[in-house]
Amino acid sequence: MELSTLDPQLVATIRKAQVDEKLGAATYSFMAKREKNAENRRILEQMSLDETQHAAVWQGILRENLKYSSVTLLWIKILTVVLGFTFVVKSLQKNERLAQASYEQMQKDLPQAAAMLADERRHEKELYAMLDEERLHYVGAMVLGLNDALVELTGAIAGVTFALANTRLVALTGIVTGVAATLSMAASNYLAERANGNEHALKSSAYTGVAYIVTVALLVLPYLLFPAKMYVAAFAAMIATVLCIILFFNYYISVAREEPFFRRFGEMAAISMGVAAVSFGIGVLAKAILGVDVG
Repeated sequence: MELSTLDPQLVATIRKAQVDEKLGAATYSFMAKREKNAENRRILEQMSLDETQHAAVWQGILRENLKYSSVTLLWIKILTVVLGFTFVVKSLQKNERLAQASYEQMQKDLPQAAAMLADERRHEKELYAMLDEERLHYVGAMVLGLNDALVELTGAIAGVTFALANTRLVALTGIVTGVAATLSMAASNYLAERANGNEHALKSSAYTGVAYIVTVALLVLPYLLFPAKMYVAAFAAMIATVLCIILFFNYYISVAREEPFFRRFGEMAAISMGVAAVSFGIGVLAKAILGVDVG
C-alpha cells in the first residue's frame, strides 16, 4: 500500500504507533531482565518481540525509522525500580487499551492491524495475570507508617514551630521525636502482627518503619535547609511537602491497586491538615500561657 494514498490522520496514527511499539519493546525487555519468575520473564520477552515486530510493520509502511525518547524510557526504568513492577504494568495496561482502540480503527484500512489488535489484547491479559508483587502485600503496613508519621509529625512540628521560632530547634525536636516514634511504631506493628499469627511480622514492621522514617526525613528537611529565623518559610515548605507526599502515595495506590484517588487523598489531607491546625493552636496557646521565649 502506497503511503501517499493513506489519510494524513491515519499516517499520524501509524507514526505514533511505531514509536509506541518500539518504546513498549524496550520497556518489556528491561522488565524481563529484572523478572525473577521464569514464566513471567518468558512472557515479557515474547511481548517485547511482538512489539518489535509491530514496529517493523509500521516502519515498512512509513519507510521511516522513528525513534522513541530515551528520556521517556529512562523515566519508565526509574519508575519500575522505585515504584515497582505492578505500578508500571498498570500504567502500561492503559497504553495497551489505547493501542487496541487505535488498531480497531486502523484495521478497516490496514489488514495488518487486525493481527496486532489480537496481540495487544493478549498482552493486556498476560500483564494482568502476572501481577503479584510483594510490596503490595504490605500496603497496609506502609499506610500505617506513612499515615501515622504524617499525622503525628505534622502535628508535633506545627505545634513547636511558632513556640520555638527557630528552625534548628524545630529540626532537633522533629528528628528526636521522629526516630523514637519510628522505633515505637515498628515494634508495635511487629507485636500486633505476631499476635495475629502473621509469619511475616518482621517484614511487615520493616515496611512500616521505613515508610515512617522516610516521611520523618522529608518533613524535617525544610527546617534543615532554611536559616534559623526563617521558620515561617520552613513551616510552609513542610506543609507543601505533606500534601506532596499524600498526593504521590495515593496516586501510587490508585494506580497499583485501582482504588479511588480523590476520596483517599481528601481524607488523608483533611486529617493531616486538621491535626496540624489544632497542634499549631495548642503550641501558640502553650507558649503564651507558659511565657516561653526562646529568642
